[in-house]
Amino acid sequence: MHCNLRREIPSSLGNLSRLLHLELSQNHLVGKIPASIGYLNDLRVVSLDENNLSGNIPTISLTNLTKLSEFSLSSNNYKSTFPFDDMSGFHNLEYFDVSQNSFTGPFPKSLFLIPSLKDVHLSENQFTGLVEFSNTSSSSNLYFLSLDRNRLDGPIPRSLSKFPNLRRLYLNHNSFTGSIPRSLSKLVNLHEIDVSNNKLEGEVPAYLWKIMEVALAHNSFTSVEKYSDVIIQRQSLVSHSNLLRGPFPLWICNLRWLRLLDLSNNLFSGSLPTCLRNLVYLVDLNLRNNNFSGTLPDIFSDALQLQSLDISRNQLWGKFPKSLVNCTALKLVNVESNKIKDKFPSWLEALPSLHVLKLGSNEFYGPLYHGQVSIGFQSLRVIDISHIGFTGTLPPYYFSNWDAMTTLTEENDRYDQYMNDFLNSTVYNSMEMVNKGVEMSFERIRHDFRAIDFSGNKIYGNIPDQSIGLLKELRLLNLSGNAFTSDIPRILANLTKLETLDLSRNKLSGEIPQGLGKLSFLSYLNFSHNLLQGPVPRGTQFQRQKCSSFLDNPGLYGLEEICRETHALNPTSQLPEELSEAEEQMFNWVAAAIAYGPGVYCGLVFGYIYTSHNHDWFTEKFGRKKLVLTSVR
Repeated sequence: MHCNLRREIPSSLGNLSRLLHLELSQNHLVGKIPASIGYLNDLRVVSLDENNLSGNIPTISLTNLTKLSEFSLSSNNYKSTFPFDDMSGFHNLEYFDVSQNSFTGPFPKSLFLIPSLKDVHLSENQFTGLVEFSNTSSSSNLYFLSLDRNRLDGPIPRSLSKFPNLRRLYLNHNSFTGSIPRSLSKLVNLHEIDVSNNKLEGEVPAYLWKIMEVALAHNSFTSVEKYSDVIIQRQSLVSHSNLLRGPFPLWICNLRWLRLLDLSNNLFSGSLPTCLRNLVYLVDLNLRNNNFSGTLPDIFSDALQLQSLDISRNQLWGKFPKSLVNCTALKLVNVESNKIKDKFPSWLEALPSLHVLKLGSNEFYGPLYHGQVSIGFQSLRVIDISHIGFTGTLPPYYFSNWDAMTTLTEENDRYDQYMNDFLNSTVYNSMEMVNKGVEMSFERIRHDFRAIDFSGNKIYGNIPDQSIGLLKELRLLNLSGNAFTSDIPRILANLTKLETLDLSRNKLSGEIPQGLGKLSFLSYLNFSHNLLQGPVPRGTQFQRQKCSSFLDNPGLYGLEEICRETHALNPTSQLPEELSEAEEQMFNWVAAAIAYGPGVYCGLVFGYIYTSHNHDWFTEKFGRKKLVLTSVR
């Protein structure tokens, strides 16, 4: 393996009559497997995974390999019908892996007639139809079965209970329907089960909570059977993106060792229980997109390991919980789109690792700055306090200590692993934006993304020109919809990585700094509805903007090419109503997330996908709520 071998496997390989192990994985081999391999009657192991093999498999020859115990053909380029119609001759086969190809055809139930079989990988192929096991299935030693990411449908077979030693079962990303069969409770050794991303429905049976790792996300479950026993060792509970309803299941508070709790994108209602304070080892708490109401309990005094808190898009009200100041490991706080009413929590500056802070669309009030000495958000990378109503001014040095937006260190310059959940499914984390009335979901979150959104408030005075120019890693700056006055700071031209700048709907005057025309990454600009005058910079970035980006600035000129007119923009001219509203909402962030599970990290936003395909699903599940659901592998 890893020998950089190329070309085809030579047929002369069949001359090695005493060969026991054939290990050619992780090379660049192409073409077909030679039929001469059938001459190697003593072979115990065939490992050809991670090559570029394709074509027909010499099944007649392979049936001669009756002593074979391991066969691996994963991660090749096979696109044919699954060739093994009869595998009864493989009496000693224990490990079988053809995953990550494109084998087609029905579920290969003959494979499970092999009594010695222990480990089967059929994932990421194109198998279709029902999963059936023969009445004479004899693979009683089977402990690992992966059927995920195929095109299988119908019910989850009750006959899976015939494999009493099964420890890991992956059925996710198929089209299974119906409920989870009660017969699976007989699998007393089952340690992990993933049925996420199917079409399952009904009640989640209580016996599943005896299993250490369970993934149920992206189905249509409507209820959870009550479970009263204390489960001491359980570390994760992931059941997001279903139709679960009713009050918060109080038995969850008994899972004292729980590290990951994700019930997001469901229909839970009622108040959040104070018994959540029992979950002192919790690392990630995600309850977003439900109907929880009442006050947000101040329950975080002992949650010293908490890294991610997302309770956004509920109906919670009351004070912002000050006990969060004890959670020194916090990296994400997202409480947007609730009814929380409190002063700006400047005490969050003390959290040394806080990366993402989203407070938008709540009822916070008062100034962002209270006059005391500020230590600054030293690790902050994304902040969204939009559409709240904060007042006051920002002193010139306001951003001086925002170190993570000033310089990328060696640690945070790398791209981090995206957080998968425990069963190859995903914990829902993403960032969404409204772009010209179309919802787009950003995933593949990049660690080097930096963004400030202060839009839709009542902040007045000057833009902090002495410190804002220090934020050289900033990619998005949105100060629109405030009451900033005076000139646009020329020092903004120092922000060479800036991609988005929105200063619209303020009271800014003077000229647009010519230096902004040299910012090569700048792709979206909006200066509309101000008091600006003078020439528009001639940079390519400006010439590519829409005419609406300069609307309602009486003294601006040089817009002939941009607006394709022969005169300066008429300050009284108007765009169609739907366009101006879309522009106004351009950077109305709907969500941003960095997620942290036990020992893993998820960075910041990278790309976007159009999410209209989720519209019907959301209409059914969330009514008038305007949401986008994304999963990250």
